[in-house]
Amino acid sequence: GEVVERPGSVVKELMENAVDAGAKNITVELMAGGAVFIRVKDDGCGMAPEDARTAFLRHATSKIRDADDLGRVESFGFRGEALASIAAAAQVEMLTKTSGELSGTRYVVHGGEEQEMSPAGTPEGTTFVIRNLFYNTPARQKFLKSPATEGRYVQEVMEHMAVSHPEIAFRLIMNGQTKLQTPGNGKLRDLLYYLYGKDIAANLVELSDDGS
Repeated sequence: GEVVERPGSVVKELMENAVDAGAKNITVELMAGGAVFIRVKDDGCGMAPEDARTAFLRHATSKIRDADDLGRVESFGFRGEALASIAAAAQVEMLTKTSGELSGTRYVVHGGEEQEMSPAGTPEGTTFVIRNLFYNTPARQKFLKSPATEGRYVQEVMEHMAVSHPEIAFRLIMNGQTKLQTPGNGKLRDLLYYLYGKDIAANLVELSDDGS
Protein backbone atom coordinates (compact mmCIF):
# COMPACT_ATOMS: atom_id res chain seq x y z
CA GLY A 1 0.00 0.00 0.00
CA GLU A 2 0.86 3.67 -0.01
CA VAL A 3 3.13 5.03 2.72
CA VAL A 4 1.72 7.96 4.69
CA GLU A 5 4.71 9.89 5.99
CA ARG A 6 3.22 13.31 6.75
CA PRO A 7 0.19 15.55 6.01
CA GLY A 8 1.62 16.32 2.58
CA SER A 9 1.45 12.61 1.72
CA VAL A 10 -2.24 12.54 2.65
CA VAL A 11 -3.04 15.66 0.61
CA LYS A 12 -1.12 14.35 -2.41
CA GLU A 13 -3.01 11.04 -2.45
CA LEU A 14 -6.43 12.65 -2.00
CA MET A 15 -5.76 15.29 -4.66
CA GLU A 16 -4.67 12.60 -7.12
CA ASN A 17 -7.91 10.74 -6.46
CA ALA A 18 -9.85 13.97 -7.00
CA VAL A 19 -8.11 14.56 -10.33
CA ASP A 20 -8.86 10.98 -11.39
CA ALA A 21 -12.51 11.61 -10.42
CA GLY A 22 -12.71 14.48 -12.93
CA ALA A 23 -12.77 17.34 -10.41
CA LYS A 24 -12.57 20.92 -11.69
CA ASN A 25 -12.25 22.47 -8.24
CA ILE A 26 -10.17 21.10 -5.35
CA THR A 27 -10.02 22.82 -1.96
CA VAL A 28 -7.65 21.81 0.84
CA GLU A 29 -8.01 23.12 4.39
CA LEU A 30 -5.42 22.59 7.14
CA MET A 31 -5.14 23.19 10.85
CA ALA A 32 -1.78 22.87 12.63
CA GLY A 33 -0.03 22.02 9.38
CA GLY A 34 -2.43 19.14 8.77
CA ALA A 35 -1.42 17.06 11.78
CA VAL A 36 -4.69 17.91 13.55
CA PHE A 37 -7.10 18.56 10.68
CA ILE A 38 -7.17 18.18 6.90
CA ARG A 39 -10.19 18.66 4.66
CA VAL A 40 -9.98 17.89 0.94
CA LYS A 41 -13.09 18.74 -1.05
CA ASP A 42 -13.65 18.11 -4.76
CA ASP A 43 -16.48 18.35 -7.27
CA GLY A 44 -15.63 15.15 -9.10
CA CYS A 45 -17.87 12.22 -9.93
CA GLY A 46 -18.22 10.98 -6.34
CA MET A 47 -18.90 7.41 -5.27
CA ALA A 48 -22.09 5.38 -5.08
CA PRO A 49 -23.10 4.11 -1.61
CA GLU A 50 -22.11 0.53 -2.40
CA ASP A 51 -18.61 1.67 -3.38
CA ALA A 52 -17.91 3.87 -0.35
CA ARG A 53 -16.95 1.00 1.96
CA THR A 54 -15.14 -0.96 -0.74
CA ALA A 55 -12.93 2.03 -1.57
CA PHE A 56 -11.21 1.74 1.83
CA LEU A 57 -10.28 -1.92 1.38
CA ARG A 58 -6.70 -2.75 0.51
CA HIS A 59 -6.12 -3.74 -3.11
CA ALA A 60 -9.55 -2.40 -4.09
CA THR A 61 -9.83 -0.22 -7.20
CA SER A 62 -12.47 1.17 -9.53
CA LYS A 63 -9.86 1.87 -12.18
CA ILE A 64 -9.33 -1.60 -13.63
CA ARG A 65 -12.16 -3.61 -15.20
CA ASP A 66 -10.13 -6.43 -16.73
CA ALA A 67 -6.52 -7.55 -17.19
CA ASP A 68 -6.12 -5.60 -20.43
CA ASP A 69 -6.64 -2.34 -18.52
CA LEU A 70 -3.27 -2.86 -16.80
CA GLY A 71 -1.56 -1.95 -20.06
CA ARG A 72 -3.38 1.35 -20.49
CA VAL A 73 -3.83 2.78 -17.01
CA GLU A 74 -3.62 6.58 -17.14
CA SER A 75 -4.86 7.35 -13.64
CA PHE A 76 -2.64 8.30 -10.69
CA GLY A 77 -3.21 5.06 -8.85
CA PHE A 78 -5.64 2.70 -7.21
CA ARG A 79 -7.96 4.53 -4.84
CA GLY A 80 -8.16 1.75 -2.24
CA GLU A 81 -4.42 1.64 -1.56
CA ALA A 82 -4.23 5.28 -0.49
CA LEU A 83 -7.49 5.34 1.46
CA ALA A 84 -6.65 2.16 3.36
CA SER A 85 -3.27 3.56 4.41
CA ILE A 86 -4.68 6.95 5.43
CA ALA A 87 -7.58 5.39 7.34
CA ALA A 88 -5.17 3.14 9.26
CA ALA A 89 -3.24 6.16 10.54
CA ALA A 90 -5.99 8.70 11.31
CA GLN A 91 -9.64 9.37 12.08
CA VAL A 92 -11.29 9.68 8.67
CA GLU A 93 -14.72 10.90 7.59
CA MET A 94 -15.83 10.78 3.97
CA LEU A 95 -18.85 12.45 2.39
CA THR A 96 -19.53 11.50 -1.20
CA LYS A 97 -22.32 11.73 -3.78
CA THR A 98 -22.73 10.95 -7.46
CA SER A 99 -24.85 13.00 -9.83
CA GLY A 100 -27.41 10.19 -10.10
CA GLU A 101 -28.16 9.89 -6.38
CA LEU A 102 -30.73 11.89 -4.41
CA SER A 103 -28.55 11.79 -1.29
CA GLY A 104 -24.95 11.04 -0.54
CA THR A 105 -23.07 8.77 1.84
CA ARG A 106 -21.17 9.45 5.06
CA TYR A 107 -18.54 6.89 5.97
CA VAL A 108 -16.36 7.08 9.09
CA VAL A 109 -13.22 5.03 9.79
CA HIS A 110 -10.92 5.36 12.82
CA GLY A 111 -7.57 3.58 12.77
CA GLY A 112 -8.74 1.25 10.03
CA GLU A 113 -11.93 0.27 11.90
CA GLU A 114 -15.33 1.18 10.49
CA GLN A 115 -17.35 3.42 12.83
CA GLU A 116 -20.39 4.51 10.84
CA MET A 117 -22.00 4.43 7.42
CA SER A 118 -25.17 6.41 6.77
CA PRO A 119 -27.01 8.51 4.17
CA ALA A 120 -26.08 12.19 4.18
CA GLY A 121 -26.97 15.41 2.46
CA THR A 122 -23.88 16.53 0.56
CA PRO A 123 -23.12 18.14 -2.81
CA GLU A 124 -21.90 16.11 -5.77
CA GLY A 125 -18.28 15.11 -5.36
CA THR A 126 -16.25 13.88 -2.42
CA THR A 127 -15.05 15.49 0.80
CA PHE A 128 -12.50 13.88 3.11
CA VAL A 129 -11.91 15.06 6.67
CA ILE A 130 -8.75 13.69 8.26
CA ARG A 131 -8.34 14.28 11.99
CA ASN A 132 -5.43 13.54 14.33
CA LEU A 133 -2.94 12.02 11.92
CA PHE A 134 -0.86 9.28 13.64
CA TYR A 135 -3.01 9.49 16.78
CA ASN A 136 -2.61 5.74 17.18
CA THR A 137 1.15 5.72 16.47
CA PRO A 138 2.68 8.45 18.67
CA ALA A 139 6.21 7.50 17.61
CA ARG A 140 5.41 8.60 14.05
CA GLN A 141 3.99 11.91 15.31
CA LYS A 142 7.40 12.78 16.75
CA PHE A 143 8.94 12.80 13.27
CA LEU A 144 6.62 15.56 12.04
CA LYS A 145 8.13 19.02 11.68
CA SER A 146 6.57 22.23 12.99
CA PRO A 147 3.05 23.11 11.74
CA ALA A 148 4.52 25.89 9.58
CA THR A 149 6.98 23.51 7.93
CA GLU A 150 4.38 20.80 7.34
CA GLY A 151 2.09 23.46 5.87
CA ARG A 152 4.82 24.51 3.44
CA TYR A 153 5.24 20.90 2.35
CA VAL A 154 1.52 20.75 1.58
CA GLN A 155 1.69 24.00 -0.37
CA GLU A 156 4.60 22.70 -2.45
CA VAL A 157 2.66 19.52 -3.26
CA MET A 158 -0.32 21.60 -4.37
CA GLU A 159 1.82 23.92 -6.50
CA HIS A 160 3.33 20.94 -8.32
CA MET A 161 -0.10 19.46 -8.90
CA ALA A 162 -1.45 22.78 -10.14
CA VAL A 163 1.35 23.19 -12.71
CA SER A 164 0.54 19.78 -14.17
CA HIS A 165 -3.21 20.56 -14.20
CA PRO A 166 -3.79 24.24 -15.03
CA GLU A 167 -7.37 23.38 -16.01
CA ILE A 168 -8.23 22.66 -12.35
CA ALA A 169 -8.75 25.39 -9.74
CA PHE A 170 -6.79 24.59 -6.57
CA ARG A 171 -7.30 26.40 -3.27
CA LEU A 172 -5.34 26.01 -0.04
CA ILE A 173 -6.62 27.40 3.27
CA MET A 174 -4.34 27.22 6.32
CA ASN A 175 -5.69 28.20 9.72
CA GLY A 176 -8.51 30.13 8.09
CA GLN A 177 -6.33 32.08 5.63
CA THR A 178 -6.16 31.44 1.88
CA LYS A 179 -2.54 30.72 0.95
CA LEU A 180 -3.02 29.48 -2.60
CA GLN A 181 -5.75 29.91 -5.20
CA THR A 182 -5.18 29.12 -8.86
CA PRO A 183 -7.40 30.34 -11.71
CA GLY A 184 -8.12 26.92 -13.22
CA ASN A 185 -8.62 28.49 -16.66
CA GLY A 186 -6.30 26.05 -18.44
CA LYS A 187 -3.71 28.75 -19.27
CA LEU A 188 -0.33 27.63 -18.00
CA ARG A 189 1.24 31.08 -18.30
CA ASP A 190 -1.47 32.61 -16.10
CA LEU A 191 -0.86 29.91 -13.52
CA LEU A 192 2.93 30.39 -13.53
CA TYR A 193 2.45 34.15 -13.22
CA TYR A 194 0.33 33.58 -10.14
CA LEU A 195 2.68 31.04 -8.56
CA TYR A 196 6.09 32.49 -9.40
CA GLY A 197 5.55 36.15 -10.21
CA LYS A 198 5.72 38.56 -13.13
CA ASP A 199 9.47 38.40 -13.79
CA ILE A 200 9.64 34.63 -14.17
CA ALA A 201 6.43 34.39 -16.20
CA ALA A 202 7.60 37.15 -18.57
CA ASN A 203 10.85 35.33 -19.34
CA LEU A 204 9.43 31.89 -20.03
CA VAL A 205 9.91 30.35 -23.46
CA GLU A 206 7.14 28.07 -24.70
CA LEU A 207 8.24 24.80 -26.30
CA SER A 208 6.16 22.26 -28.19
CA ASP A 209 6.78 18.57 -28.83
CA ASP A 210 5.68 17.07 -32.14
CA GLY A 211 6.33 13.56 -30.86
CA SER A 212 9.35 12.89 -33.07
